[in-house]
Amino acid sequence: MDVEKLLSDNLGALAELTQAMPALGPALLDATALLEASLTTGGKLLCCGNGGSACDSAHFTAEIAGRYKIERKGFPAIDLTADHSILTALINDYPPEQVFAKQVIAQGTAGDVFVGFTTSGNSQNVKLALDAAKAEGLKTIAFLGKGGGVCKGLADVELLVPSDVTARVQEMHLMLYHTICEALDPVLAALD
Repeated sequence: MDVEKLLSDNLGALAELTQAMPALGPALLDATALLEASLTTGGKLLCCGNGGSACDSAHFTAEIAGRYKIERKGFPAIDLTADHSILTALINDYPPEQVFAKQVIAQGTAGDVFVGFTTSGNSQNVKLALDAAKAEGLKTIAFLGKGGGVCKGLADVELLVPSDVTARVQEMHLMLYHTICEALDPVLAALD
């Protein structure tokens, strides 16, 4: 196995994809504005995803609940993938694809923002959570890849990475939500 060639190929693919990212600028601005409007008026962030996207959900909520770069107070952020008791109870008692939607209904209120991560866009549990969030009056943001799948067109704001490679989509999702956090930090810090 030629690790150096793999690294070179992966960096090349990432550099190529990075060139396409400025097209997401308007959607990134909209996503940041939704979160700013919510968090600065007492709203909260609810996030979910599956597998690596669950890690993104945890990471993004941690940046909001703690801080990104600027020391500031934390803001309410709930990772819907984190509570094993809730997850296993819901999966045991309801169809598994409802695991996030049930939590959105229980914990979300109008004025909150729901963020769903799905690299394929085809995660049924994320789709149903987006539907539930809209029905409950939450604003919605979808981090998508691979053409957007069944989640395309469901969110108020879509951050659709134009790649069919899961790893590249995840890497770009990380960069996008870090950019949101960096933009939000001074605004949220000013509220201290």
